[in-house]
Amino acid sequence: MASITAPRLLAARAARRRGVLSGRWDAVLLILPAVAAFCFLFVYPMVGVVTESVTLPEAGIGNYVSLFTDGYTVRIMVRTFWVALMVAVAAILLAFPYAYLMTICGPKWAAVLMTVVLIPFWSNATAKNFGLLVLFQRDGIIDQFTSFFGVHYPLIGTTPGVMIAMVQVMLPFAVLPLYARLGQINRRLLDAAQGLGATRTKSFWRIYVPLSMPGVTASFTLVFILALGFYITPAMLGSPQESLIAQLIMARLEVILDFGGAGAIGVVLLVATLGILGLSQLMSSRLAAGRGRAATGDSVKSIGGGI
Repeated sequence: MASITAPRLLAARAARRRGVLSGRWDAVLLILPAVAAFCFLFVYPMVGVVTESVTLPEAGIGNYVSLFTDGYTVRIMVRTFWVALMVAVAAILLAFPYAYLMTICGPKWAAVLMTVVLIPFWSNATAKNFGLLVLFQRDGIIDQFTSFFGVHYPLIGTTPGVMIAMVQVMLPFAVLPLYARLGQINRRLLDAAQGLGATRTKSFWRIYVPLSMPGVTASFTLVFILALGFYITPAMLGSPQESLIAQLIMARLEVILDFGGAGAIGVVLLVATLGILGLSQLMSSRLAAGRGRAATGDSVKSIGGGI
């Protein structure tokens, strides 16, 4: 009996091992096209950009040194990060109530609100910016409205106008990750907190908002990173005196043919983006570890005990 059972066990183990190896190879074959496209469309061009940044016009790190010693370039980089930060904050402040409304309304209204969010994806970016150009220009609708109060302030060619246009474009990118996260929150935790005596406002800020922070972090990071590379909107609605980093790169490429300097700016922007992603991942992991307390109901008990 033992002599018959042992070969069967060995055969079963071998079959399982072959199944595991086959599953791994299947996984490799599934991701291989995406990895190949990523390497060909991103890694290979980026290697060329890095190479040009340290070899043109002459070998060395002179392009990187000039970026941080040239006051003009530094000023544009600071302006770009500041604009991206303000756009991300404004987008989150507008997207959070909208995403929250999508989670508490019925399925039909949620579908309508989702359609409204997706409409900007169906229209061309240039067409949207031309529409905003009509609104922002001198003697436009906004300028005519403010003229009733004795103030003429056309938004065309200004940083606030560019920021408003960028928020309008980035709003769907802020709403969708937030909606995905808010829809996963167990609203019975709010009912439990209110049952223990907490007010609706207190339960919202102590329970709902902490649980929504991973979605807020994801939305903020996505909008911030996308806003760093905006080109069409600042080029159409902004001014050369208040240009952003993407306009600076294009000017170096098209006007003065400074491929090395443009590549150095691109590399610095990539490093900054990777750093932001790393910080976002760190914050998300800490938030994920901390929200287990709320998920187990400890925060609900603490609210009830603190009343």
